[in-house]
Amino acid sequence: MSDAKQAVHHIADVALEPDPLPDEQVLAGSPQVSARELWSAPGGGASAGIWEHSEGISSDVEADEVFVVISGRATIAVEDGPTLEVGPGDVATLRAGQRTVWTVHEPLRKVYFVQE
Repeated sequence: MSDAKQAVHHIADVALEPDPLPDEQVLAGSPQVSARELWSAPGGGASAGIWEHSEGISSDVEADEVFVVISGRATIAVEDGPTLEVGPGDVATLRAGQRTVWTVHEPLRKVYFVQE
């Protein structure tokens, strides 16, 4: 890890720029996502960062991930799997290839670790 990536971040205060989701992922509302990578493994293969999803409903295909919800609330329906209710302080895991539908009730901010 380079010295430029070694830092302490107060997650609630990190500014993120919204980015519209592709039309095919938007199921209801006008959700946007924002992300900022904070760390990546030398040579790739894993990364960590901050991700945010505004209110609305969207679909996704997941990577291997563990995340901690910092703020907001969402229901994550996993195709052929469980429905996860997540909120502040919750830790959740997703597996690569899982198809999900995210219903975000309150803007959701999480810290994630992804294995690529």
